[in-house]
Amino acid sequence: MPFTFRKISPHPLLAPYIEKMWVFESSGKLPSDDMKLVVPNGNIKLTVAYSNGIVASVLGNVFQSKEDTIVVTGLVDAPLTLDVMEDGKAGTIGIEFNPQGAYRFFKAGTGIIKNQICLIGDLLGKTGRQLESRIASVGGVGQKIAILQQFLVDQLAIQEADPIFDYCTTAIHASKGQIAIGELERKTGYSRRWLDIKFNEKLGTSPKNLSSIIRFKYYYQALIDSNDTFLQKNGFYDYYYDQSHFIRSFRRFTGVTPKRLESAENHFGKKFYGE
Repeated sequence: MPFTFRKISPHPLLAPYIEKMWVFESSGKLPSDDMKLVVPNGNIKLTVAYSNGIVASVLGNVFQSKEDTIVVTGLVDAPLTLDVMEDGKAGTIGIEFNPQGAYRFFKAGTGIIKNQICLIGDLLGKTGRQLESRIASVGGVGQKIAILQQFLVDQLAIQEADPIFDYCTTAIHASKGQIAIGELERKTGYSRRWLDIKFNEKLGTSPKNLSSIIRFKYYYQALIDSNDTFLQKNGFYDYYYDQSHFIRSFRRFTGVTPKRLESAENHFGKKFYGE
């Protein structure tokens, strides 16, 4: 079935914290021969299913996002699959917060929902349920996006920045996940244990694990951009110590071997990742 991802520009005040916004539309369920595989990218996601719903599966757990619901997906460090709930027209608004930005919008903390998808009402209580009701009450996608962005601007004002955490996550991204944790200790003056506690509070994972996700993110994006020839050229040497290190990481984040992914159809997953 045909599907599209349309990019949306975030509000200027939100742009530093949001990696991408998009609108997904489909005329029905995704093709049965498509893997529908979404590889971890380190982002925490908020999605609004305004038409039809979405079914997601991660680590053997199945989550459903019904029509007119808003859900938040915590940091995912395992392969995830997605599909439309019913075989009919579907539409979803997606906002992907970068690791250094997500905690600014969810005072309850996103560290508790790693590898989980939860209703925004469960995360933000009455405030989240009211947002869900407001967005469901308007018909146009543009109106829904405007309400959602204004809500996030208001949320941003009530959560203070954490400069140490922001520095570390920015450094991890800047190094493409290859910075040593010892270097973060030296630069910040805080111990590995303290940084682990800080990261688990904000993201639900350690700096080391986030680095692994970000390293694979840059590798996988290069793989997508090269139309699969990256595998044949041993491009992993730009990101990994050796082939065995690369293979372990590849299987962890995709669930399959490089050869299996190379021969499979994953059109949806690539579009989801690349948009």
